[in-house]
Amino acid sequence: MHRSAIRSCCATVATTVCDYFKGKDGDMADAKDSMSATQRGDELAAAKARLAGRYAHYDIVAYEGSFMNAMIISYGFSDLDLVDGKLMAQESFCYSEFQSDQPVSVTLSDAATQAIQPIATEVMVTLDGGRAHVFRPETPTGIGIRLENPAVDCLPTDPNDPRISDDDGDGKPGVTAVVTHDGNAIGEIYLARREIFAYDLNEQADGSLIGVVKDRSEQLIVGASDDIYKITDPWTQHADLAKSPIILRKVERSWDCARLRKNRDSLFPPNPAMDY
Repeated sequence: MHRSAIRSCCATVATTVCDYFKGKDGDMADAKDSMSATQRGDELAAAKARLAGRYAHYDIVAYEGSFMNAMIISYGFSDLDLVDGKLMAQESFCYSEFQSDQPVSVTLSDAATQAIQPIATEVMVTLDGGRAHVFRPETPTGIGIRLENPAVDCLPTDPNDPRISDDDGDGKPGVTAVVTHDGNAIGEIYLARREIFAYDLNEQADGSLIGVVKDRSEQLIVGASDDIYKITDPWTQHADLAKSPIILRKVERSWDCARLRKNRDSLFPPNPAMDY
């Protein structure tokens, strides 16, 4: 055989061998990627299963206004349930508290707070170093008003809008907020609201979930016991989200509002002082 033919044959064999092993390298890389994707999927599924359960819910939304700065502290439950591989969040509320930088407070009754009933929504779960990060998107919810599509329907500007509803069942329009001065009730404000909030949570070593709330709720005053309380001072959430924390602590499914209120101090820290 001529040397040129031998060289050509060897080159062909070498190319074929290289191409073969290149293909094998590609196949192994694809297999490794597939295994990694499967492992990530398994870890995510395990995290969702680990997160499922009932949580005692505590959050603060810090607001700023030209007349008053305030914090609304809400207590209730966050139920995380696995449904067809999705982790669904259902919020329910029990009672709320109010703190401000003025001697005046505006508080909702328990019935009004419990009338806030967001729809169940899927939360997004990601992993970082084996710990879960949970994001709950906004689910706009009407309270004191019947909105056909709360996600897009804005609050009316007319306090006599026929959609205004007595959601706390006290015979007055909208939901009732009690105005107090130095702890003494001095009046009432009747409200329609569109509750709009989302939250970000990080899983802790003890299984609790801690993060921040983002709020852009809307409010309409539909009446008051005295015109002096028809204050149109819009509140906006304080830009420092560290002032709007949320804490979820896992409890038994049988827990209700009475048990949550009784055990509040063993579950959550004292409310912070107003510092803005």
